[in-house]
Amino acid sequence: MASRNRSNPLALAVLLSLFERPMHPYEVATTLRRRRKDDSVRLNYGSLYSVVSSLERRGLIAELETEREGRLPERTVYHLTDAGRIEAHDWLAELLSTPIHEYPAFIAALSFLPALPPSEAVALLAERAASLELALAHARGARELLETRSLPRLLWVEAEFATVLCEAELDYVRRLIGDITEDRLGGIEWWRAIHESEGPPPPPPVGDEWTELVAELHAR
Repeated sequence: MASRNRSNPLALAVLLSLFERPMHPYEVATTLRRRRKDDSVRLNYGSLYSVVSSLERRGLIAELETEREGRLPERTVYHLTDAGRIEAHDWLAELLSTPIHEYPAFIAALSFLPALPPSEAVALLAERAASLELALAHARGARELLETRSLPRLLWVEAEFATVLCEAELDYVRRLIGDITEDRLGGIEWWRAIHESEGPPPPPPVGDEWTELVAELHAR
């Protein structure tokens, strides 16, 4: 019986590619890149072959045949097993229905924001805003092209969602910059003081109360 291991979206991409038809790993990678799924799933050939080996060991895919084209090395064609078909369905259903806690790098950076002086943080956030604006311009251009080519929306909903996230992030970054520069951010006096003080940094505006509040929020 296949053990449950759903930590790598590339494995799901392989399963769903083989759901269409048997393929060899290179064809899987080519298909994913041609459809721009590598914008949604991190793809490189080394990790792809490791994923294929893992799926085979778990009984989710199996060798169907080997084929050779000209002088190219033999390639092993894989097909989806019954267990793989069930796993692909259940995994996709879980991802669609159940939010999971992720660890985005930007959230990690925000959690340590006081380590940088406010002025530097504002400059760096402004750089991020400019990059997000450029990304949105490219995304909107791509969307116009897709609509011109009459590609069904069903086939690019992931790009649509990525644009929504990008718009929300840009809006937040702009508001955060404004709150810092216009002294509306709670705790900003302490933030400035820890970078302007020549002696020991002043204590944080809250101590154990903050730790207790965070613990209470996580307990709910």
